[in-house]
Amino acid sequence: MKMSQEIKEFFEKFKKDAAKMKEQTPDMINGFGGLFSRVMGEGAVTVLEKELIAVAIGVAIRCEPCIKLHVKKCLDAGATKEQILEAASVAVMMGGGPAYTHIPVIIDTL
Repeated sequence: MKMSQEIKEFFEKFKKDAAKMKEQTPDMINGFGGLFSRVMGEGAVTVLEKELIAVAIGVAIRCEPCIKLHVKKCLDAGATKEQILEAASVAVMMGGGPAYTHIPVIIDTL
């Protein structure tokens, strides 16, 4: 599936923004990065499972950047489109209409 221009632009901008944050807020980046790498690595729960959880939480809390970033991480971890949409569906079941309205973000990012 081909990534939309909007999604490509999002990832390009996020990369630039991350570089700015690293330069201007190194303590915050290092702290969050350390937490992220320790929590999101392999463990009793696989990286793939953790990313599916993260994408579902992104949908539940209606965080579009979170959704886009974790859909990509899901795909990088080997998730299928069906697994990602099913995880997002669980978020809709838990979060109702506001979560439901963010499923197009998943589809566009896929």
